[in-house]
Amino acid sequence: MQPSNRSITLLNRWHLRRVADASSKACMICFKPTTSVLITADNKDFFYVCNGHLTDRAFCSPLVDAEAVRRKEAALEAVREKEKAVETQRVIKEWAEKQRRKEEKKKTEEEGEGKEADAKEKEKAKEKEKEKDKSAESESTKSVPAAVEENSKAAVDEEPRIFLLHKTFHQMRIDRLRNAEWAKRNRDRVRDPATFPSVPLADP
Repeated sequence: MQPSNRSITLLNRWHLRRVADASSKACMICFKPTTSVLITADNKDFFYVCNGHLTDRAFCSPLVDAEAVRRKEAALEAVREKEKAVETQRVIKEWAEKQRRKEEKKKTEEEGEGKEADAKEKEKAKEKEKEKDKSAESESTKSVPAAVEENSKAAVDEEPRIFLLHKTFHQMRIDRLRNAEWAKRNRDRVRDPATFPSVPLADP
């Protein structure tokens, strides 16, 4: 007897889950050990699959999460705004430093030759202050690449979590469930005494 054509509902929405290395099993496609599992939301069906197959559009397609995309774009925009703020602050500091040096030079020239020694002391103090400003600026600019790197890691973490199987593979999963259900029915029939005819009690 062949499996019935009774419809089996299996939503084509597969959630990606990870298991421990010790729990890895053979991939459904290539039979290599993998820790990645695709499972339906109702836990009706699941199978192991390698990460490489998840990027194969002939096998499955990621279901775009609009909220995740929005969060990623917002994070990138925040990084860009921070870069602009740091750059603006740097330009303002450079302009202020130039203006201060210009004013000090002008003031020194007006005070005359008699105060040359004091001018040199001020110049030394100014150079020390300038070094401090450079150091502070360097620390602030270091935070921008760190933020960019942090955001890149977040983008990696936000890999697709829900997939749609290609219709051929989805149908394979449905057929597997149907065959399993039919096999269970057959086992139940064999165990049920009422399935078989009873021994005749009357003489022939």
